[in-house]
Amino acid sequence: MQRLKPSQGLSQLLLIRSQSSRISKGIIPLLSVWDGHLSSRWRSTGGHGGQKYFNNNGQKFRFALAGLLAGTGAVLAYKLHQSKVQWAASSAQLPVTSSPPVYTLEEVTKHRSLDNGVWVTYKGDVYDITEFVAMHPGGDKILLAAGGALEPYWALYAVHKEEHVLEILSEYKIGVLNPESIKRQESTDPLDPYSGEPSRHPALQINSLKPFNAEPPASVLADNYITPSAIFFKRNHLPVPKVDPETYRLEIEGLPGGVVSVTLSELKSRFPKHTITATLQCAGNRRSEMNKVKQVKGLNWGIAAISNATWSGASLREVLLHYGFTPEVAINAKHIQFEGLDKDVTGTAYGASINLNKALSEEGDVLLAYEMNGEDLPPDHGYPVRVVVPGVVGARNVKWLGRIVVSHEESKSHWQQNDYKGFSPGTDWDTVDFKSAPAIQELPIQSAITHPAEGSSVERGDEEVTIKGYAWSGGGREVVRVDVSVDGGNTWHVAKLHSSDLGRNPAPGRAWAWKLWEIDVPLPDGAQELEIVCKAVDNSYNTQPDTVGPIWNLRGVLSNAWHRVKVKVKDDQK
Repeated sequence: MQRLKPSQGLSQLLLIRSQSSRISKGIIPLLSVWDGHLSSRWRSTGGHGGQKYFNNNGQKFRFALAGLLAGTGAVLAYKLHQSKVQWAASSAQLPVTSSPPVYTLEEVTKHRSLDNGVWVTYKGDVYDITEFVAMHPGGDKILLAAGGALEPYWALYAVHKEEHVLEILSEYKIGVLNPESIKRQESTDPLDPYSGEPSRHPALQINSLKPFNAEPPASVLADNYITPSAIFFKRNHLPVPKVDPETYRLEIEGLPGGVVSVTLSELKSRFPKHTITATLQCAGNRRSEMNKVKQVKGLNWGIAAISNATWSGASLREVLLHYGFTPEVAINAKHIQFEGLDKDVTGTAYGASINLNKALSEEGDVLLAYEMNGEDLPPDHGYPVRVVVPGVVGARNVKWLGRIVVSHEESKSHWQQNDYKGFSPGTDWDTVDFKSAPAIQELPIQSAITHPAEGSSVERGDEEVTIKGYAWSGGGREVVRVDVSVDGGNTWHVAKLHSSDLGRNPAPGRAWAWKLWEIDVPLPDGAQELEIVCKAVDNSYNTQPDTVGPIWNLRGVLSNAWHRVKVKVKDDQK
């Protein structure tokens, strides 16, 4: 059977869509707001041989909402409503049945593209949203849920949790999942140290399962100044430990009174809670670009091994002073060592260290954090306590913190002594001497383009291209400018910087958070392809190198060359 719909209404809709695509620049995907209960009425449909759920009362919202979400305003909504009215007038009342088709998860996962159809599940029901994705300006983000469940995605864009949105979704229902698919859970191996890992958001792009390492899609990274915890990049070196907050103890060594053992409740009650907004970046962020020059060793991170969050907890400085750190102690101390509760099969824990001055400075803002984005730390981010060292490479921000040592020496950990160090492009694995290089602490200035994506296209008739991204510099240095080019760096434009501070500048040396940026650049006359480039400048006038080759190193760390994205310019369809 063929789906019943008049060609006139559809042609008008497609025309409006082509017009609205130029207007919408910040689309919130519809999948973000689907929630609630659905009613049950059925009509015939084609395409996949099933029945399709249909609610007559919801029809009047369907295309109007798509236009509103696309940012086109009341005029477009009115046009879409007219189109829908014509459609509804030409559609006949169809028979009702009470037995929806039953599908398995395997059948759903086969439908993950416009070519094969886009199916999703929600609360045990199955929906074919191919038609909606094809007409929706934010379809690329909706496709993140293709072949899987919708529930995890609403948290990314939880804006309109309203009944009429559910009515729109109801029109795309084609069946239900079978009981086995609903109840099925991943089997676990009790001998596998990774068997108890926490659940993760399906949008994450996985670089390693064991240990788990993943980054969010670049297309959503710059959607929020504060990165939702669920899609904040994950960098684990060992299995995620399960820590009982009631029995948790943080041990502090190297102070005059001997070893101190602090409970979670003591950490919260004895010390004021401080909150900072800070960006964390993996040393290997953008390593994939170094791999294109010459193969390196390490996870093949894209541009999204960086995220921004609010962190709350006790000041490390205040804790150390409270438990007896004095000038006399400082004479023999140069480093603060951190050890996590995550361990390998030999019992060796992850460890790292920072210099004493950073730890004790009032302006250093080092936290023993127990909250992330206003809630308890998620398991992947160090529950119940982690150290947050703003402005410093992510590797020193030790999670599941179990031990602090005030010491004359750096941590003896492998990750402090034999990893996370930068070397000359001429150094290879036969000649490398890890003792010859200092451990990475502050990171260099960084920026990247999150929109448009590599290989995408823009319409010549749009006359300009919207470009978005992030920029950040280590050590608390503030990003003061981002330069953008659409011709490979021959000509430049200055982007508009965004932060949550409403135009207020951070205190000198304490710019811990990234800047998001955006710019509309006119399309060059006659261009068939754009090579979009960005580079950032901080308040010390540090800027990024133009190419990867001179900064290539065998571990692929500190990758911060100009970020380049190539897109096609499509001629208008006639």
